[in-house]
Amino acid sequence: MDRFAAVERALRTAAPHTLLDVVTAALQEAYAATRVELRMADYSVTTLQTVGSLPGTTEPVPIHDSPQGRAFGAQEPYVETDLTERGGRVHLPITIRGDRMGVLTVSLPEHEYFTGLPQEIQPLCEALGHEIVVAERDTDLYLLARRAARLTLAAELQWQLLPGHSLSRTEYALGAHLEPAYAIFGDNYDWSASAEHLTLTVTNGMGDGINAALLTNLAINALRNARRAGLGPADQAVLADQAVYAQYQGAAYVSVLLLRFTLATGDVEIVDAGSPRMWRMRGGSAEPLSFDAQLPLGMFEDTQYVTEHLRVQPGDRLLIGSDGVYDTVSRAGERYGERALARSLNATRLLPPPQVPRAVLREHAGYRGDTPLDDDALIVCLDWYGR
Repeated sequence: MDRFAAVERALRTAAPHTLLDVVTAALQEAYAATRVELRMADYSVTTLQTVGSLPGTTEPVPIHDSPQGRAFGAQEPYVETDLTERGGRVHLPITIRGDRMGVLTVSLPEHEYFTGLPQEIQPLCEALGHEIVVAERDTDLYLLARRAARLTLAAELQWQLLPGHSLSRTEYALGAHLEPAYAIFGDNYDWSASAEHLTLTVTNGMGDGINAALLTNLAINALRNARRAGLGPADQAVLADQAVYAQYQGAAYVSVLLLRFTLATGDVEIVDAGSPRMWRMRGGSAEPLSFDAQLPLGMFEDTQYVTEHLRVQPGDRLLIGSDGVYDTVSRAGERYGERALARSLNATRLLPPPQVPRAVLREHAGYRGDTPLDDDALIVCLDWYGR
Protein backbone atom coordinates (compact mmCIF):
# COMPACT_ATOMS: atom_id res chain seq x y z
CA MET A 1 0.00 0.00 0.00
CA ASP A 2 2.88 2.38 0.77
CA ARG A 3 4.36 1.58 -2.61
CA PHE A 4 1.15 2.43 -4.44
CA ALA A 5 0.66 5.56 -2.36
CA ALA A 6 4.00 6.71 -3.75
CA VAL A 7 2.81 5.87 -7.27
CA GLU A 8 -0.37 7.94 -6.75
CA ARG A 9 1.77 10.88 -5.71
CA ALA A 10 3.94 10.37 -8.80
CA LEU A 11 0.83 10.35 -11.01
CA ARG A 12 -0.31 13.68 -9.57
CA THR A 13 3.00 15.33 -10.44
CA ALA A 14 3.67 13.58 -13.77
CA ALA A 15 3.35 15.32 -17.13
CA PRO A 16 -0.14 14.66 -18.56
CA HIS A 17 1.13 12.48 -21.41
CA THR A 18 3.33 10.28 -19.16
CA LEU A 19 0.70 8.78 -16.82
CA LEU A 20 0.94 5.33 -18.38
CA ASP A 21 4.73 5.44 -18.12
CA VAL A 22 4.45 5.99 -14.35
CA VAL A 23 2.06 3.06 -13.93
CA THR A 24 4.16 0.82 -16.17
CA ALA A 25 7.33 1.50 -14.20
CA ALA A 26 5.56 0.74 -10.91
CA LEU A 27 4.11 -2.55 -12.18
CA GLN A 28 7.43 -3.62 -13.64
CA GLU A 29 9.14 -3.01 -10.34
CA ALA A 30 6.46 -4.64 -8.19
CA TYR A 31 5.41 -7.59 -10.35
CA ALA A 32 7.98 -7.82 -13.15
CA ALA A 33 5.23 -6.90 -15.63
CA THR A 34 6.37 -7.54 -19.20
CA ARG A 35 3.81 -5.28 -20.85
CA VAL A 36 1.25 -2.70 -19.70
CA GLU A 37 -1.40 -1.45 -22.11
CA LEU A 38 -4.11 1.15 -21.66
CA ARG A 39 -7.17 1.16 -23.91
CA MET A 40 -10.02 3.69 -23.93
CA ALA A 41 -13.59 3.03 -25.08
CA ASP A 42 -14.30 4.81 -28.35
CA TYR A 43 -17.16 7.28 -28.76
CA SER A 44 -19.53 4.63 -30.08
CA VAL A 45 -18.61 2.27 -27.19
CA THR A 46 -17.97 -0.58 -29.60
CA THR A 47 -14.17 -0.84 -29.46
CA LEU A 48 -11.28 -0.28 -27.07
CA GLN A 49 -8.53 1.87 -28.58
CA THR A 50 -4.87 1.85 -27.56
CA VAL A 51 -3.61 5.00 -25.84
CA GLY A 52 -0.58 6.42 -27.61
CA SER A 53 -1.57 5.41 -31.13
CA LEU A 54 -3.26 7.54 -33.76
CA PRO A 55 -6.68 6.35 -34.99
CA GLY A 56 -6.25 3.55 -37.49
CA THR A 57 -2.60 2.77 -36.64
CA THR A 58 -3.30 -0.10 -34.20
CA GLU A 59 -5.90 -2.82 -34.23
CA PRO A 60 -8.90 -1.96 -32.03
CA VAL A 61 -10.32 -4.56 -29.65
CA PRO A 62 -14.09 -5.15 -29.81
CA ILE A 63 -15.91 -4.59 -26.54
CA HIS A 64 -18.41 -7.40 -27.07
CA ASP A 65 -16.02 -10.18 -28.07
CA SER A 66 -12.67 -9.85 -26.32
CA PRO A 67 -11.06 -10.46 -22.91
CA GLN A 68 -10.61 -6.71 -22.47
CA GLY A 69 -14.26 -6.18 -23.34
CA ARG A 70 -15.28 -8.78 -20.79
CA ALA A 71 -13.59 -6.78 -18.04
CA PHE A 72 -15.10 -3.55 -19.39
CA GLY A 73 -18.64 -4.94 -19.61
CA ALA A 74 -18.70 -6.85 -16.31
CA GLN A 75 -16.75 -4.12 -14.52
CA GLU A 76 -14.64 -6.80 -12.88
CA PRO A 77 -11.03 -7.90 -13.36
CA TYR A 78 -10.60 -10.70 -15.87
CA VAL A 79 -7.55 -12.97 -15.78
CA GLU A 80 -6.17 -14.77 -18.83
CA THR A 81 -3.67 -17.52 -18.08
CA ASP A 82 -1.87 -19.50 -20.74
CA LEU A 83 -1.61 -23.11 -19.55
CA THR A 84 1.24 -23.76 -21.99
CA GLU A 85 3.24 -20.88 -20.53
CA ARG A 86 4.03 -19.63 -17.05
CA GLY A 87 2.48 -16.19 -17.45
CA GLY A 88 -0.68 -14.48 -18.57
CA ARG A 89 -2.61 -11.21 -18.57
CA VAL A 90 -5.00 -9.47 -16.22
CA HIS A 91 -7.50 -6.92 -17.56
CA LEU A 92 -8.80 -4.31 -15.12
CA PRO A 93 -11.63 -1.83 -15.76
CA ILE A 94 -10.95 1.87 -15.32
CA THR A 95 -14.14 3.52 -14.09
CA ILE A 96 -14.54 6.85 -12.31
CA ARG A 97 -17.79 7.61 -10.42
CA GLY A 98 -19.61 5.11 -12.61
CA ASP A 99 -18.22 6.46 -15.91
CA ARG A 100 -16.66 3.54 -17.79
CA MET A 101 -13.50 4.84 -19.40
CA GLY A 102 -11.40 1.88 -20.49
CA VAL A 103 -9.26 -1.09 -19.49
CA LEU A 104 -5.71 -1.52 -18.18
CA THR A 105 -4.04 -4.77 -19.32
CA VAL A 106 -1.01 -6.08 -17.42
CA SER A 107 1.05 -8.99 -18.80
CA LEU A 108 2.85 -10.99 -16.12
CA PRO A 109 5.58 -13.63 -16.42
CA GLU A 110 4.52 -15.99 -13.60
CA HIS A 111 1.18 -17.51 -12.51
CA GLU A 112 2.05 -16.85 -8.87
CA TYR A 113 1.61 -13.11 -9.44
CA PHE A 114 -2.11 -13.54 -10.14
CA THR A 115 -3.00 -14.46 -6.56
CA GLY A 116 -4.70 -11.38 -5.16
CA LEU A 117 -3.22 -9.20 -7.89
CA PRO A 118 -6.46 -7.67 -9.26
CA GLN A 119 -7.46 -6.42 -5.82
CA GLU A 120 -3.99 -4.98 -5.27
CA ILE A 121 -3.86 -3.14 -8.59
CA GLN A 122 -7.46 -1.83 -8.61
CA PRO A 123 -6.68 1.24 -6.44
CA LEU A 124 -3.90 2.07 -8.89
CA CYS A 125 -6.40 1.87 -11.77
CA GLU A 126 -8.72 4.25 -9.92
CA ALA A 127 -5.87 6.70 -9.36
CA LEU A 128 -4.92 6.46 -13.03
CA GLY A 129 -8.51 7.13 -14.10
CA HIS A 130 -8.78 10.23 -11.92
CA GLU A 131 -5.53 11.60 -13.32
CA ILE A 132 -6.65 10.95 -16.91
CA VAL A 133 -9.73 13.10 -16.29
CA VAL A 134 -7.50 15.90 -15.02
CA ALA A 135 -4.90 15.42 -17.77
CA GLU A 136 -7.49 15.79 -20.55
CA ARG A 137 -7.48 19.52 -19.85
CA ASP A 138 -3.86 19.69 -21.00
CA THR A 139 -3.33 16.95 -23.59
CA ASP A 140 -5.24 15.38 -26.50
CA LEU A 141 -3.63 11.97 -25.94
CA TYR A 142 -6.56 10.32 -24.19
CA LEU A 143 -9.21 12.00 -26.32
CA LEU A 144 -7.47 10.75 -29.47
CA ALA A 145 -7.57 7.23 -28.08
CA ARG A 146 -11.36 7.40 -27.99
CA ARG A 147 -11.63 7.93 -31.74
CA ALA A 148 -12.02 4.99 -34.08
CA ALA A 149 -12.49 7.51 -36.91
CA ARG A 150 -12.25 11.24 -37.40
CA LEU A 151 -15.08 13.30 -35.92
CA THR A 152 -16.98 15.82 -37.96
CA LEU A 153 -16.64 19.36 -36.64
CA ALA A 154 -20.25 19.24 -35.45
CA ALA A 155 -19.57 16.03 -33.52
CA GLU A 156 -16.43 17.59 -32.03
CA LEU A 157 -18.51 20.46 -30.67
CA GLN A 158 -21.18 18.15 -29.33
CA TRP A 159 -18.84 15.68 -27.60
CA GLN A 160 -17.09 18.52 -25.79
CA LEU A 161 -20.45 19.28 -24.16
CA LEU A 162 -21.23 15.76 -22.95
CA PRO A 163 -20.46 14.91 -19.32
CA GLY A 164 -19.62 11.24 -19.98
CA HIS A 165 -21.43 7.98 -20.72
CA SER A 166 -22.49 7.07 -17.19
CA LEU A 167 -22.66 8.19 -13.57
CA SER A 168 -23.54 6.44 -10.32
CA ARG A 169 -24.22 7.38 -6.73
CA THR A 170 -25.93 5.76 -3.77
CA GLU A 171 -29.34 7.09 -4.87
CA TYR A 172 -29.16 6.38 -8.60
CA ALA A 173 -27.21 5.09 -11.58
CA LEU A 174 -27.53 6.39 -15.10
CA GLY A 175 -26.13 5.79 -18.56
CA ALA A 176 -26.51 7.54 -21.90
CA HIS A 177 -25.51 7.05 -25.50
CA LEU A 178 -25.79 9.05 -28.71
CA GLU A 179 -25.66 7.80 -32.31
CA PRO A 180 -24.28 8.34 -34.88
CA ALA A 181 -21.25 8.98 -32.66
CA TYR A 182 -18.94 10.44 -35.29
CA ALA A 183 -21.35 12.71 -37.19
CA ILE A 184 -23.84 14.06 -34.65
CA PHE A 185 -26.73 16.32 -35.64
CA GLY A 186 -28.18 18.36 -32.75
CA ASP A 187 -29.12 16.04 -29.87
CA ASN A 188 -27.38 16.25 -26.53
CA TYR A 189 -27.66 15.30 -22.87
CA ASP A 190 -26.24 16.86 -19.75
CA TRP A 191 -26.26 16.16 -16.03
CA SER A 192 -25.04 17.70 -12.81
CA ALA A 193 -25.01 16.19 -9.31
CA SER A 194 -24.97 17.98 -5.97
CA ALA A 195 -25.57 16.97 -2.35
CA GLU A 196 -29.31 17.60 -2.73
CA HIS A 197 -30.13 17.21 -6.42
CA LEU A 198 -29.48 15.51 -9.72
CA THR A 199 -30.27 17.72 -12.71
CA LEU A 200 -30.69 15.93 -16.04
CA THR A 201 -31.44 17.51 -19.43
CA VAL A 202 -31.99 16.00 -22.85
CA THR A 203 -32.00 18.45 -25.74
CA ASN A 204 -32.65 18.40 -29.48
CA GLY A 205 -31.51 21.39 -31.52
CA MET A 206 -33.25 21.78 -34.85
CA GLY A 207 -31.32 21.36 -38.09
CA ASP A 208 -28.16 19.40 -38.69
CA GLY A 209 -24.40 19.74 -38.96
CA ILE A 210 -22.54 22.73 -37.61
CA ASN A 211 -25.67 24.91 -37.37
CA ALA A 212 -27.37 22.39 -35.07
CA ALA A 213 -24.18 21.99 -33.01
CA LEU A 214 -23.82 25.74 -32.48
CA LEU A 215 -27.48 26.05 -31.53
CA THR A 216 -27.23 23.20 -29.03
CA ASN A 217 -24.01 24.62 -27.55
CA LEU A 218 -25.76 27.92 -26.90
CA ALA A 219 -28.77 26.24 -25.27
CA ILE A 220 -26.74 23.86 -23.07
CA ASN A 221 -24.44 26.59 -21.82
CA ALA A 222 -27.39 28.90 -21.17
CA LEU A 223 -29.04 26.16 -19.09
CA ARG A 224 -25.79 25.56 -17.21
CA ASN A 225 -25.37 29.27 -16.56
CA ALA A 226 -28.87 29.49 -15.10
CA ARG A 227 -28.42 26.30 -13.06
CA ARG A 228 -25.12 27.55 -11.63
CA ALA A 229 -26.85 30.76 -10.62
CA GLY A 230 -29.05 28.65 -8.33
CA LEU A 231 -32.25 28.89 -10.38
CA GLY A 232 -34.93 26.20 -10.51
CA PRO A 233 -35.86 24.23 -13.64
CA ALA A 234 -38.58 26.62 -14.85
CA ASP A 235 -36.31 29.66 -14.54
CA GLN A 236 -33.47 27.76 -16.19
CA ALA A 237 -35.75 27.17 -19.16
CA VAL A 238 -36.81 30.84 -19.22
CA LEU A 239 -33.24 32.17 -19.33
CA ALA A 240 -32.14 29.61 -21.93
CA ASP A 241 -35.21 30.48 -24.01
CA GLN A 242 -34.24 34.16 -23.89
CA ALA A 243 -30.65 33.40 -24.92
CA VAL A 244 -31.70 31.31 -27.92
CA TYR A 245 -34.36 33.79 -29.03
CA ALA A 246 -31.97 36.74 -28.71
CA GLN A 247 -29.55 35.00 -31.07
CA TYR A 248 -31.95 33.45 -33.60
CA GLN A 249 -35.14 35.55 -33.30
CA GLY A 250 -37.34 32.45 -33.58
CA ALA A 251 -35.69 31.13 -36.75
CA ALA A 252 -34.16 28.24 -34.76
CA TYR A 253 -35.18 26.60 -31.50
CA VAL A 254 -34.26 23.77 -29.14
CA SER A 255 -36.49 21.08 -27.67
CA VAL A 256 -35.63 20.11 -24.11
CA LEU A 257 -36.76 17.77 -21.35
CA LEU A 258 -35.40 19.12 -18.07
CA LEU A 259 -35.59 17.14 -14.83
CA ARG A 260 -34.35 17.90 -11.32
CA PHE A 261 -34.42 15.03 -8.80
CA THR A 262 -34.48 15.71 -5.06
CA LEU A 263 -32.27 12.95 -3.71
CA ALA A 264 -33.83 12.79 -0.25
CA THR A 265 -37.43 12.31 -1.41
CA GLY A 266 -37.47 11.17 -5.06
CA ASP A 267 -39.53 14.21 -6.07
CA VAL A 268 -38.83 15.23 -9.67
CA GLU A 269 -39.40 18.72 -11.06
CA ILE A 270 -40.00 18.55 -14.82
CA VAL A 271 -40.12 21.04 -17.66
CA ASP A 272 -41.20 19.43 -20.93
CA ALA A 273 -40.44 21.82 -23.77
CA GLY A 274 -40.30 19.76 -26.92
CA SER A 275 -39.66 16.36 -28.40
CA PRO A 276 -37.64 14.13 -26.00
CA ARG A 277 -39.95 11.56 -24.38
CA MET A 278 -39.79 9.49 -21.21
CA TRP A 279 -40.88 5.98 -20.21
CA ARG A 280 -41.02 4.40 -16.77
CA MET A 281 -40.58 0.77 -15.84
CA ARG A 282 -42.13 -0.06 -12.48
CA GLY A 283 -43.01 -3.49 -11.19
CA GLY A 284 -42.14 -5.19 -14.47
CA SER A 285 -44.35 -3.04 -16.70
CA ALA A 286 -43.25 -0.19 -18.97
CA GLU A 287 -45.39 2.85 -19.70
CA PRO A 288 -44.89 6.21 -21.40
CA LEU A 289 -45.07 9.29 -19.17
CA SER A 290 -46.89 12.31 -20.56
CA PHE A 291 -46.46 15.91 -19.46
CA ASP A 292 -47.94 19.21 -20.56
CA ALA A 293 -46.15 20.09 -23.78
CA GLN A 294 -44.61 23.57 -23.64
CA LEU A 295 -42.91 25.59 -26.36
CA PRO A 296 -39.32 24.73 -27.37
CA LEU A 297 -36.62 27.12 -26.22
CA GLY A 298 -36.22 30.15 -28.47
CA MET A 299 -39.39 29.74 -30.55
CA PHE A 300 -41.06 32.91 -29.24
CA GLU A 301 -39.96 35.87 -27.17
CA ASP A 302 -40.56 35.92 -23.39
CA THR A 303 -42.01 32.43 -23.12
CA GLN A 304 -42.85 31.40 -19.56
CA TYR A 305 -42.39 27.81 -18.37
CA VAL A 306 -44.20 25.81 -15.70
CA THR A 307 -42.77 23.02 -13.58
CA GLU A 308 -44.61 19.73 -13.22
CA HIS A 309 -43.94 17.09 -10.58
CA LEU A 310 -43.39 13.35 -10.50
CA ARG A 311 -42.22 11.07 -7.70
CA VAL A 312 -39.90 8.16 -8.41
CA GLN A 313 -39.78 5.10 -6.18
CA PRO A 314 -36.87 2.78 -5.38
CA GLY A 315 -36.69 0.23 -8.18
CA ASP A 316 -38.02 2.58 -10.86
CA ARG A 317 -36.23 2.73 -14.20
CA LEU A 318 -36.66 5.82 -16.39
CA LEU A 319 -35.72 5.85 -20.05
CA ILE A 320 -35.60 9.00 -22.17
CA GLY A 321 -35.45 8.83 -25.95
CA SER A 322 -35.06 11.47 -28.63
CA ASP A 323 -37.45 11.75 -31.55
CA GLY A 324 -34.77 10.07 -33.67
CA VAL A 325 -35.55 6.93 -31.65
CA TYR A 326 -39.26 7.34 -31.09
CA ASP A 327 -40.22 8.31 -34.65
CA THR A 328 -38.23 5.65 -36.52
CA VAL A 329 -40.64 3.75 -38.74
CA SER A 330 -40.49 0.01 -39.45
CA ARG A 331 -41.11 -1.54 -42.86
CA ALA A 332 -44.72 -2.04 -41.73
CA GLY A 333 -45.06 1.68 -40.98
CA GLU A 334 -45.17 1.43 -37.17
CA ARG A 335 -43.19 3.93 -35.13
CA TYR A 336 -40.60 2.44 -32.81
CA GLY A 337 -41.91 4.30 -29.78
CA GLU A 338 -45.42 2.92 -30.04
CA ARG A 339 -44.72 -0.66 -28.91
CA ALA A 340 -41.18 -1.75 -29.80
CA LEU A 341 -39.51 0.52 -27.25
CA ALA A 342 -41.59 -0.92 -24.41
CA ARG A 343 -40.55 -4.43 -25.52
CA SER A 344 -36.94 -3.33 -25.58
CA LEU A 345 -37.25 -1.93 -22.04
CA ASN A 346 -38.50 -5.29 -20.82
CA ALA A 347 -35.79 -7.18 -22.69
CA THR A 348 -33.03 -5.05 -21.10
CA ARG A 349 -34.48 -4.87 -17.58
CA LEU A 350 -31.66 -6.96 -16.08
CA LEU A 351 -28.85 -4.89 -17.60
CA PRO A 352 -27.24 -2.08 -15.56
CA PRO A 353 -28.04 1.46 -16.78
CA PRO A 354 -24.68 2.05 -18.55
CA GLN A 355 -25.37 -0.93 -20.82
CA VAL A 356 -29.04 -0.23 -21.55
CA PRO A 357 -28.68 2.66 -24.07
CA ARG A 358 -26.36 0.69 -26.36
CA ALA A 359 -28.59 -2.39 -26.11
CA VAL A 360 -31.72 -0.41 -26.97
CA LEU A 361 -29.98 1.30 -29.88
CA ARG A 362 -28.79 -2.05 -31.24
CA GLU A 363 -32.39 -3.28 -31.19
CA HIS A 364 -33.45 0.03 -32.74
CA ALA A 365 -30.97 -0.49 -35.58
CA GLY A 366 -32.48 -3.89 -36.30
CA TYR A 367 -35.97 -2.38 -36.22
CA ARG A 368 -35.22 0.18 -38.93
CA GLY A 369 -33.36 -2.37 -41.06
CA ASP A 370 -31.29 -0.99 -43.91
CA THR A 371 -32.66 2.53 -43.49
CA PRO A 372 -29.83 4.84 -42.36
CA LEU A 373 -30.33 7.26 -39.48
CA ASP A 374 -31.50 10.66 -40.71
CA ASP A 375 -31.49 12.11 -37.19
CA ASP A 376 -29.65 11.55 -33.92
CA ALA A 377 -30.74 8.59 -31.81
CA LEU A 378 -30.24 9.36 -28.12
CA ILE A 379 -31.10 7.18 -25.12
CA VAL A 380 -30.68 8.01 -21.42
CA CYS A 381 -31.44 5.36 -18.78
CA LEU A 382 -31.73 6.07 -15.03
CA ASP A 383 -32.27 3.58 -12.22
CA TRP A 384 -33.55 5.09 -8.98
CA TYR A 385 -32.49 3.48 -5.70
CA GLY A 386 -33.44 6.23 -3.27
CA ARG A 387 -32.08 6.66 0.23
